[in-house]
Amino acid sequence: MVSGSTTSINIEYFFRLLYDAVTGAHVPGGTNALLFSVWQIIIVLGYFAALVALFILVYSLMRLYDVRRQEVTIYGPLPVVQERNVLTNPRWLHIQDLIGSDNSNDWRQAIIEADIMLGDMLTRQGYQAESIGGQLKQVEPSDFDTLNDAWEAHKVRNEIAHAGSAFVLSDTLAKRTIAHYGNVFHEFEMI
Repeated sequence: MVSGSTTSINIEYFFRLLYDAVTGAHVPGGTNALLFSVWQIIIVLGYFAALVALFILVYSLMRLYDVRRQEVTIYGPLPVVQERNVLTNPRWLHIQDLIGSDNSNDWRQAIIEADIMLGDMLTRQGYQAESIGGQLKQVEPSDFDTLNDAWEAHKVRNEIAHAGSAFVLSDTLAKRTIAHYGNVFHEFEMI
């Protein structure tokens, strides 16, 4: 045993190696080749990652197209609101302003206000019930050509009322629902 001998790590040596690696100082030719080959691997991995991202993007766009096509088959095309007269009903103009917004809360408010307008129309026609659904159940299909439109729109309003902000309302569904209300209001010349 040797007494008094100590072994220590030279920290300065490791910092010098790190400095040389970063600056390239005192790098022998073999190390340059190693760094170059590592850089080439990084470039290849970058291209591979870009190709994977491109594949994911194309796949996502294809799936989005499929979902939109399925939405048309499930919900049907957007109902066309026939323009007869200039819109003069101020409530309907307000609903149109709300549905034209980019804010989903405005779309929800537009649907709820259109449903209230539907309830007022049904009450004026003599249908008395606790709810709009009850009023719609009293309607004879022969008296109401757009009864299915009224039901479809009212179902969406109920989903909004019961689920609240948890109900995901897309702009397509919101506009389709308002178009259903518009068809009903056109039939009864409210707009």
